[in-house]
Parts: sequence; structure tokens; C-alpha cells
Amino acid sequence: MILDHQGTFCIIPTGNRSGKFKLHLRTPGPVGDFYKLLKYRCQGRKFMKDARTFVLLKIPSTGLYYTPMINPGQIWNKYLSTAGGKGNRDAASSRLLQEKLSHYLDIVEVNIAHQISLRSEAFFHAMTSQHELQDYLRKTSQAVKLLREKIAQIDKVMCEGSLRVLRLSLTRNNCIKAYNKLKLMATVHQTQPTVQLLLSTSEFVGALDLIATTQEVLQQELQGIHSFRHLGSQLCELEKLIDKMMIAEFSTYARNDLNRPLEDDCQILEEERLVSLVFGLLKQRKLNFYEIYGDEMIITAKNIIKQCVVNTVSQIEEIDTEVVVKLADQMRMMNFPQWFDLLKNIFSKFTIFLKRIKATLNTIRSVVFLVLDKNQKNRDLEDTLQKNSKDSTVDTEVAYLTHEGMFISDAFSEGDLPPVAADTTSQRNASPNSEPCSSDSVSEPECTTDSSSSKEQTSSSVTAGAVEMMISDDMKLTDLELVRLANNIQELLYNASDICHDRSVKFLMARAKDGFLEKLNSSEFVTLSRLMEGFILDTEQICGRKSMSLRGALQSQANRFVNRFHEERKTKLSLLLDNERWKQAEVPAEFQDLVDSVSDGRISLPEKKPAATEERKPAEFLIVEGQKYATVGTVLLLIRIILEYCQCVDNIPSITTDMLTRLSDLLKYFNSRSCQLVLGAGALQVVGLKTITTKNLALSSRCLQLIVHYIPIIRAHFEARLQPKQYSMLRHFDHITKDYHDHVAEISAKLVAIMDSLFDKLLSKYEVKAPVPSACFRNICKQMAKMHEAIYDLLPEEQTQMLFLRINASYKLHLKRQLAHLNVVNDGGPLNGLVTSDVAFYTGNLQALKGLNNLDLNMAEIWEQKR
Repeated sequence: MILDHQGTFCIIPTGNRSGKFKLHLRTPGPVGDFYKLLKYRCQGRKFMKDARTFVLLKIPSTGLYYTPMINPGQIWNKYLSTAGGKGNRDAASSRLLQEKLSHYLDIVEVNIAHQISLRSEAFFHAMTSQHELQDYLRKTSQAVKLLREKIAQIDKVMCEGSLRVLRLSLTRNNCIKAYNKLKLMATVHQTQPTVQLLLSTSEFVGALDLIATTQEVLQQELQGIHSFRHLGSQLCELEKLIDKMMIAEFSTYARNDLNRPLEDDCQILEEERLVSLVFGLLKQRKLNFYEIYGDEMIITAKNIIKQCVVNTVSQIEEIDTEVVVKLADQMRMMNFPQWFDLLKNIFSKFTIFLKRIKATLNTIRSVVFLVLDKNQKNRDLEDTLQKNSKDSTVDTEVAYLTHEGMFISDAFSEGDLPPVAADTTSQRNASPNSEPCSSDSVSEPECTTDSSSSKEQTSSSVTAGAVEMMISDDMKLTDLELVRLANNIQELLYNASDICHDRSVKFLMARAKDGFLEKLNSSEFVTLSRLMEGFILDTEQICGRKSMSLRGALQSQANRFVNRFHEERKTKLSLLLDNERWKQAEVPAEFQDLVDSVSDGRISLPEKKPAATEERKPAEFLIVEGQKYATVGTVLLLIRIILEYCQCVDNIPSITTDMLTRLSDLLKYFNSRSCQLVLGAGALQVVGLKTITTKNLALSSRCLQLIVHYIPIIRAHFEARLQPKQYSMLRHFDHITKDYHDHVAEISAKLVAIMDSLFDKLLSKYEVKAPVPSACFRNICKQMAKMHEAIYDLLPEEQTQMLFLRINASYKLHLKRQLAHLNVVNDGGPLNGLVTSDVAFYTGNLQALKGLNNLDLNMAEIWEQKR
């Protein structure tokens, strides 16, 4: 409520907490318009209206406010003036209203006075309390003044000197810090010239370490210094330049390493330089640098072959390089010995080339593994330190700072800095009484920028200790990345072997375009195969993995060689058989030596002996393990051909299965073709024989038996060179053996059949009459003697006996049939006596033949048994 001598006002809060109020006059009249006129906004205790300020005074110990500056009459007059348009008719009523308002004012004043009288004690008590408070404040002010004077005296006498000492100490420390900071700035300022000096000597690792250290100092020690605002970006650009320089340097190193003369020297070229380059590339995470080395390997492999061809062609006078321009054409003009020497030279160069690559890549891998070991050691050390320092870190730091004369509060404030910055600061402030540079953190970058020490690191021998010095802790390479890099480097060695094999294959194919390799004879191809096999084994031993390209090319050429080898010998055998007259041939001494060389199941062609002064005469029979074999010339050559197949398998193991199949085909061909020519009488038309004699048949049988004798030896020879999973192929020899035995049995049956037809012809005309012996039996004995004479020297004695037993059985069968036809019985009569005489003549003649004297003929079977 607001009190005034002319009216009463009410202050009504707006209901919010902004300190705003509404002010209106409680008076009769048109209240709505009056409220609109008298609405005010207030904030604090000031009212604003028409640029005038009305101050509210609060009465102590009451909730009343009083203002002497507002005149409600004036407000009312202003309200009336706004309504002056209503005319003079309202003037009288206005005066009457003013009088009423004056009356109400008097009533308000009376009420105010009454209220004041009711609260007079509280009012005067408030005034009295104010006087007492003023007295208390005056005394307090005097006491404070006195205390300040005493404190000033104490400060002047006891504290001012000590504080001055502390301030000077802090000033000195600040000066040391400033000096060290300036010295650090001077060192950082020399970073770029020092880096240029290191790069001029190819000290990439030292330059990168210096840049990394300088970047760290700029971010932690010299952050915010205006003069160095561009140095960070300049160092980044310099680091990118070093990356390019290292890549170019490594490319140059790879080129120089691979293109140096290929002598029998596998020393690493500038090992220290290589180690330094690898460390720098690893530090910069350039993990694909090995691809540069791989590209250089491909180029160098091509150049090795090209240079070998050029050198060889230049030494051959028959090749005119002006007429034949292309190297491939020049190479194709070489004969086999020249080309073989060229290939041998290429393989030798490639072997040295691979050994050098292996040595270089092993050095690179060792560097990678050293970095990997260093990472593992660092992790183990960090784990150990972390476990041991959890409980003692804070106490040790506080004790250290207190001992050096620093405030503990300052120490904790420095704890807000980054860890590296705090450590550096504490190191610089560790000894304020010593020389400024003795504990200066600049000493570390100074050591880093020392080019002489970096040079000592890289120029020393690559020992484990020296290498670990070059491994910095900021190589942020994971174990997975390092292991993958080591595997890629090992794979690069495998690729080097593949590259050499691929280039060798292209060289072979270039020479084989005109069918040169297919025209090689057996000895030449075996020599070539051995050379290639030796190179393949050497590369496998060097690189530790098989490369299949050259082996595949060798296998392809071997297959072609096998086909040609087989076709040549099959054609040769066919020509021999077509011209074979199936007569016993003399056995030259060389063939006997050939057979003698096959001993203990081992097959090998004998070396050619120098011509003797006296030539050995050919033998009539071939002696094989004590047995005589009468043979034809074709079979002698066939045995040599078979041994050539076996020898080829020894020389080229990769063609064992193909050779087995081809040899089986050759043996089957000989069996079938000989059967056609002898048993089938094909020789009559092919060779022009008049007839196929028993001697021809016996000789053919003995030749087959000779081949059968060697089949188990051949089988064992191939079995020793086959894989266990390939043993099923040996069944071909079992089938061949059976076929040969069947063929021999057919020949024996043919010989028996010849005599059987003879017996049938002669005995069918036999008559029992004098004289004795009869002509029929004389003819039979004559034919038997011819048969014996034809086969006795060809077949073994036991076979001859078995054959004649079968012939005798046929003879008895025909004689028995004829006697039954003639009704001659064993009754002791004259006819029986005549027959007995003839049979005795037959028996005597047959047993008189050589080798048949003990033959049991059992002639009693010719008579019918009485029932």
C-alpha cells in the first residue's frame, strides 16, 4: 500500500518472480478507464511514468511504502484532461469529484496516523537499534585499523626479506626456464640445416628421428610460439620428401644389387645401407617397398638371358649378326652343343642370382623380426612397470619436488600439463643451483641431431645391438603388419624362383619352335633333362619351394620325347620284323656284353669299350645265366631297345609311367606281329619265305622265351621307380607274360600238329605185311629224325623231350586207330609179330636220337585192352 496526503494507492504483485508490480488508485469513478490509465510496470522500487521516477520508501517494521512525490489529484486531472472532449457539461461534476477525493484523502491521513500510533514502539526501537549498530561498527573499524598496523610492522620485520628471497628464487628459476626455452628454440631452429646435412649422407633414419623429435618438441615445449608457426608444416613436407628419397634410394639399391656382375659371390651389397633404408621405410610405414625389389627382379632376369645370348652369339663365327638381327633367330642357328652350353650358362647365372636375392631378402626379414622382437620387449616392459609403479608414483613425485625447493601446490598444478611436458619441465627445473644446460631437456634433441653419432650407428656392422639402437620407440607397427610383411618378403623369394623358371621356359619354347627339341636323340635329351632337373633341384634348395613352370615344360617336352622315342623304336622294330627271315643269327660280342650287363636285376647299358686289337668272333648262341638261347637278329635288337627304355627311365624319372605304357605296347606289338609272321605264315608274303619250317617255329618259340625271361627284371626295374599308388600299372607285365606263354604254347601245339598230320597221312596207308620194317615206319622215323635235328639245337633238352612225348602220344593214337581198323590185335599171331617189329624199329630209332634215350614211350598203349 502507498500512502499519500491526497489519496490511497495499492501495489498489486503480478504473480511472477520478476519483481514487477501493477499500481492503481482506489477511488470512485469509472474504474475501468481509471485502471487502464493508472497501470504501471515496476521493477525493484522505481515507477516509470512520463519520464518521471517515483521512489517508494519502506516504513521499517511494516509492510507499507510511502511516496511524497506523487499527487493523485494530478493523475486524476490528467485523466480528466484526456476526457475533455465530453464538453463543459462535466466540469461541475468534476469539481464535485475532486472535493470527494479530498475528503477521502483526509480519511486516509487519519487512518495512517492511527496506524502509526499503533506501531510507534516498533518504529522507535528500530531507530535505537540503528544507533547501537553504528557505534559497534565504529569500534570495529578502529580495531581493524590497529590490527593492520601491527601486521604491517610484522610483515616489514619478519616476512619481507624471506618473501623477497623466494621471489628472487622464483625469478631465477623463471630466467633459467626462459634461457632453456631460448636454447631449445635455437636448437629447433637448426633442425632443417641438420636434416639437410643428414640427407646429404643418406642418414634417413637419423633425419626422420630428428624430425619426429622436433615435431614433439614443437607440440609440447614450444607450442604457441609465433616464430615457429610454419615450422611444423615445413617439417611435414620435408618428411614427405624423405619418403620419396628413400623410395628412390631403395630402387637404386635394388637395381645396383641385382645388376652387378654375376660371379660366384653371394655377398650382400652395402649391408649397412640396406638396413638403414629398411628401418627408414618401416618407420614411415612404407610397407610395400618389397614390390620395387620384385619389379627389378623381373627386369634383371630378362637382361640375364639377353646378355648370355649376346655373349654366346658373339663367339660363334657361323652366325652373321648383321644378316640375322633378332636374338631369337640367332639363337635358333646354334647347334645342340652350342645351345646346351648357353642354357647351362643361363642356369648358372640364375643360380647365383637367386642366392643373392635370398641373402638380401634374409637381411630385410631379419630387420623386420628385430622390430617385432623390440615391440614385444617394449610391451613386456610396459606391463612390468605399470604393475610396479601403481602404488609409488605420486609419493615419489611429491617427495622429489619438495626436496628441490618447489611448492607442492606448484607441483600439482604442473600435473595438469601433458605427461611429457611435465616430465620435461621437471627435468629442466631439477637443479636450479647448477649450470642451466646440465639438466636441460635440449640435450636430448642435441644428441639426436648429432650427425656423427647417427653415422656411427648406420656405418657399424649389423649386429643385434647396433640394430636395436636404430629401432626407435615411435615405430607404430602392429605385430600383424610386421608378420604379414615378413611373409610377403618370403613370398618374394618364391616369386624370384618362379620368375627364373618362367624365363627359362620362354627360352626353351623359343628354341623349340622349329621342332629342335623333338629332334634330339636320346643321349642329347637325357643330357638336357639332367641339366634341367639339376637346376630345378638347386632352385628348390635355395628358395625352399617347388616351382612348377619349368618342371611342367620339361614334362611336356619329355612326353613329346617319349612319343617320338617310342614311335622311332616301334617303327624300327616293325621294319626289322618285316625283313626278318627267322633264321638263327650269330650273336655279336657287344650283344653278349649287353646281356651280361644285366645282373642282379639291375638294368644298365654298358659303356662302349675301345676297339680291341683283335675283334672277338660272334657266338652261335646267346648265353643268359648259363642257358643257351638261339635267337634272330630282331630279338637281339629288341633286347637293346628294351634296355634303352629302362635306361631312359633312370635318366628321366618323370617319364616312368609313360615309358612303362610305351614299353608294354612295344612288347605286345612284337608278340602279335611275330605271331602273324610265323604262326600266321605272314612271312611268306612279307619276306618271301617258301614255307614256315619247324625250325622257324622253334626259333620263334625260343625268342619269345628269351623275352619272357627278361620281363620280371623289367618289372622290378619299373616297380622300384614307381610311386606306391602307381603299382597297379605293373599288371601290364602280367598280361604280357601270359600272352607270351600262350604264344609259346601255340607254337608247341603247331609243331605237334605238323607231326600229327604227318602221322595221319602215313599211318592211314599202313599195311601189316613184310618186309619189316615197313616203308611207312621208315618214313615216320625219318621225319622224326628231321624234326629232332631241326629243334634240338634251338630248344632246351627238357622242352625237346616234352615235345617228343606229345608227338609220340599223337603217333600212338593214330597207330592204335589204324590197327583197330585192320583188326590186328595183340594175340601173338603173325600180324602181331610184324607190328611189334615195326614198333620196335620206331622205338629204337626214336630213343637213339640225342637227348631222347631215356624217354618213356609206353608203346603198349597201341593195343586195345581186352574187356
